[in-house]
Amino acid sequence: MDCPRISIVIPAHNEEENLRVLAREIDLAMAPSDEAYEIIFVDDASTDTTLDVLRQLASEDPRVQVLGLSKQSGQSAALAHGFAAARGEILVTLDADLQNDPADIPRLLAALEDLDMVIGVRAARHDSWVRRVSSRVANGVRSRILDDGASDTGCALKVMRAEVVARLPKFTGMHRFLPALVRMDGGRIQQVPVNHRPRLHGVPKYNIRNRLWRGIVDMFGVFWLQRRWIRRRDAGEVKAWTVPHSGLASVSSVKPFSSPASSSSGSPRNGARKASSPGPSGS
Repeated sequence: MDCPRISIVIPAHNEEENLRVLAREIDLAMAPSDEAYEIIFVDDASTDTTLDVLRQLASEDPRVQVLGLSKQSGQSAALAHGFAAARGEILVTLDADLQNDPADIPRLLAALEDLDMVIGVRAARHDSWVRRVSSRVANGVRSRILDDGASDTGCALKVMRAEVVARLPKFTGMHRFLPALVRMDGGRIQQVPVNHRPRLHGVPKYNIRNRLWRGIVDMFGVFWLQRRWIRRRDAGEVKAWTVPHSGLASVSSVKPFSSPASSSSGSPRNGARKASSPGPSGS
């Protein structure tokens, strides 16, 4: 298969009943665009037949890749492994539980344009009132402290540029703070309302007990990182002046974040070496 432009990364843990439906819905959603894409399922050490179903899907469709984690590592780890395996220049993430609607993917891709990330916002959530209230409180506190421009980071449906994601730190809990991390690096973000569906099969993987305290600790960790992060986009092109033997000044472009061979070896550039160490006179 040719190198795809879009990589759809989907973590999965005990979602055996949802996977075939999800793969079919993604195919229907992506078919009208004729975009080359791949689907990367990351099985997070499922205890049901999830991995078997994924292997069967991969044998039927060359666009499907499957990664299997040997021990349950969580959504952030699954995403990080999926991002590392992705070949596309654009990354799409969504959950495997069918609550995200793949039909929304083309709208988010269209909105990306000159942005770095587009975030889905669940317009009408089909969750219990406890989950809705706790999510609203958590989103409000996080947004106020981190100023991430996101009102619903719990929505897994996101579209982002792979080159931006490659520069971000990877850590447990990362998936909750992707908008904050992208903005921290100077990224441009937009939100788009998306559909949200009730879960028909399987059970939710998160609740207040396993999200609240860990999320608070992670939030302050990201807050700390925001204030110490060196943003790539803050470094513009610099013009370096060198003086050759003729005594006439010349200009050469020096790009930010040069390769180690040119900027980290400890030796001066050729022009600088000539200017500071002229040849012997009188010969």
